[in-house]
Amino acid sequence: MDAINWVLGLGPSVMMPIMIFILCMIFLMPLGRSVRAALLIGIGFVGINLVIGLLVGALGPPAQAMVHNIGVKLTVLDVGWPVAAAVAFGTVSIVPWIFVLGILMNLGLIALNWTKTLDVDMWNYWHFIFGAAFVYAITNNFVLAIFIGLLTELVILKLADFVGPVIQDYYNLPGITTPHLDTVGYSPIGWVFNKILDRIPWVNTLEADPGSIQERYGVLGEPMVVGTVLGLIIGLLGFYPQLGSNFGSALSKILTTGITLGAAMLILPRMVAILMEGLVPLSEGAQRFIQTRFPGRELYIGLDGAILVGFPNNITVGLILVPITLIVAVLMSLINLNHMLPFTDLAVLPFFAIWANTWSRGNIVRGVIIGTAFIVFLLTLGTFLAPAQTQLAQAAHFSVSNLPAGTQMSSLDTGAHLVPFALAFPWLLSRVSTFGPLFFWWTVLLLAIAVACYAIYIAYILRGHVPGMDDKALYTHKPQPPAPAKPTEVPGVPRGGEVPSGA
Repeated sequence: MDAINWVLGLGPSVMMPIMIFILCMIFLMPLGRSVRAALLIGIGFVGINLVIGLLVGALGPPAQAMVHNIGVKLTVLDVGWPVAAAVAFGTVSIVPWIFVLGILMNLGLIALNWTKTLDVDMWNYWHFIFGAAFVYAITNNFVLAIFIGLLTELVILKLADFVGPVIQDYYNLPGITTPHLDTVGYSPIGWVFNKILDRIPWVNTLEADPGSIQERYGVLGEPMVVGTVLGLIIGLLGFYPQLGSNFGSALSKILTTGITLGAAMLILPRMVAILMEGLVPLSEGAQRFIQTRFPGRELYIGLDGAILVGFPNNITVGLILVPITLIVAVLMSLINLNHMLPFTDLAVLPFFAIWANTWSRGNIVRGVIIGTAFIVFLLTLGTFLAPAQTQLAQAAHFSVSNLPAGTQMSSLDTGAHLVPFALAFPWLLSRVSTFGPLFFWWTVLLLAIAVACYAIYIAYILRGHVPGMDDKALYTHKPQPPAPAKPTEVPGVPRGGEVPSGA
């Protein structure tokens, strides 16, 4: 257990290059090229994390100010995904079983050709651990908890298989996919909702993406300018009450928020270009290795969904969702459908924008509509799981003394654990009465919608279709993200999208 905790404690920026180097050696790549690829990927993740940290720091104060401006008191506080991850790794009875059995299961499934995805993102096994942990906390059934955790991993690996083609085609990431539970778990819902929007008159004609905006408005449409404008709007929404009493300080905060978010929109894609420079030789080496020994088979390298966050359409939708999330949270609370006050995880909304946005290949209008629907799910599930997360935090000796009396902890990211929640729901019914009958039937309705979306999505695949590829012509009349920059090129700013680590 101590060894596992030590490995996990290294964090993704250290674990990732080590794992990549080991894979390069397994795939018989030259030593020098292997070292370079591993270091580039590690450096890319460091850079991405630094920029996401900058994004979190910039969004935190205005988000807190917006929460204060709303003045609504809710009993569940969004403490952010890092707390959920710490709670997961603190559940020592679950960690070694999911970590070890999960890795063995992934390797076994690849050997049997039941998945194409090799998940090297060991850090984000915390999502599978967390899914098992909250089941254990609610049911006190250890075997059921481990089963749900491993079944969740199996579902996520298959979802990663399904989304691999569109990720590789649209984002220009050859051989890459994202078995990232709290993002890819919503991909079937995003796909179905996008198809519904295709059939709604007028709405199906609405379109906006960073490429077309830049084409129409020139410099004013560049991602860094769009980011700056969105930052100024978010800053204004947060700090406008202070303009009357302390104009200089408030104006400074608004301008700082704008410039910082504009910088994130410009720098994140450059960091991802570095990451991609390391990923391309790994992907090529893996495919050569597999084709030589297993002709006709494919292998996808599974990475953190953060590699998709830096594309301008995803960042843009995520920033637009910040005030929308607060509004939705308040409206749902008025009819007792939400008890959580969004706060810390507002900064990682671009993660949840990925599968709201990708199926339409960057249509920001659709991304905002579908992303708003995702927020409804996140708030509901986050509220439901608040007692379990608070209980796990106490059991893991995580300090909860700073929480106001009568307040519980959860997060938007906690609400993103849709797959383990749905799989374990029949055993979680004992907790539903905590929030009343209306909340129970609301939760059942959302789960029914989710299950229906999964069924439609899988039925489409079983008929021989590839989601995001067979309907590509419907969404490819606008500029696509460019291919990854070659080592001799200076990475530029992709036009129709860009590219990222985090939740």
